[in-house]
Order: sequence, then structure tokens, then C-alpha cells
Amino acid sequence: MHFAGKEVYFDRDDLIVSKTDLDGRIVYANHTFLEVSDYREDEVLGKQHNVIRNQNMPRAVFEFLWSTIQAGKEIFAYVVNSTKHGDHYWVQAHVTPSRSGNTIVGYHSTRRVPNPQTIQNIVMPLYDRLSGIEQRNASKKQGLQDSVEAFKSMLAEKNVSYDEFISDLKKDD
Repeated sequence: MHFAGKEVYFDRDDLIVSKTDLDGRIVYANHTFLEVSDYREDEVLGKQHNVIRNQNMPRAVFEFLWSTIQAGKEIFAYVVNSTKHGDHYWVQAHVTPSRSGNTIVGYHSTRRVPNPQTIQNIVMPLYDRLSGIEQRNASKKQGLQDSVEAFKSMLAEKNVSYDEFISDLKKDD
């Protein structure tokens, strides 16, 4: 993975928290979110959460994330985000649906500092592979489908579910 800018770090005891509506527009961002991403609150409220999406982040991972939370389930994922000024930072994200009664009304995400060795040795090579698949296909839609299938195949080869794969990675965090 090649990144523009520098890597930004935050304290292991800090949590980055944000909430979105059903369409992914930010309705809340805590102080750590704003500090790490270099945005002011008025610059992110009402904006799509992908305002912090890093170009190196495979779309296949977000496909898994969105399909999981829209189905009413929680998900853990490793994500690289961008700051307002083009730097980047890694997080271990826990995203859950927010409910009013039985109705999903939005999404809540809490991010922690991930283990650097997990990112370097496992996540980055995997994301490089998935991003490469996405970029090689002239059709964005087909590239996404091929990347999702490659990710599913990798999980099948390891004989684990997505949740088991992430759980194994989190043991080192």
C-alpha cells in the first residue's frame, strides 16, 4: 500500500466515536474523531462518513460492513481513514446499528488503536490484494464483485467465517 502524507496516531486509551443516519451522514463526532481527522465539527456534521475514506481502503470491506449493519448485526473491521489534509490513520472499528425499538435508525461506530503488527503483516497485504483486484477491472461493479469473491474464497480456504477471521486478528490487539 502506498500512502500520501504521514501516518497519524492516537492514544491507545482514546476512542474515536461517530454516529450516522441510515444514509451514512454523520450526526455525531466526538472530540477524538475531530482531532485525529483534522476536521471541525461543522465540516463533518451532515456529510457522508466516507469523507474520511482513504483511497487505499478496498471497497469489498465496506461491502461486507454495510451489508452486515443493514441486516441489523454488529461488525468489527480494520479500516484506514484519511485526515482532512491527506494523512492517514488505522483503526479497529466496531460498528453497530442504532435502534428505536426494533427499527434501525442509524449506525454507531467506535474505533480503537489496532495492533501495528496485525496491520503490517496481515491487513495491509490482504487489502493490497483486494484493492488490486478492484483496480484491475475496467468495470467498478465487476471489480467490487471480484474482490468480494476473492475475500470470500480466502475465508473459505482458511475455513473460517468473517467474524472468526477478525476475532483471530483481534487476539493480538
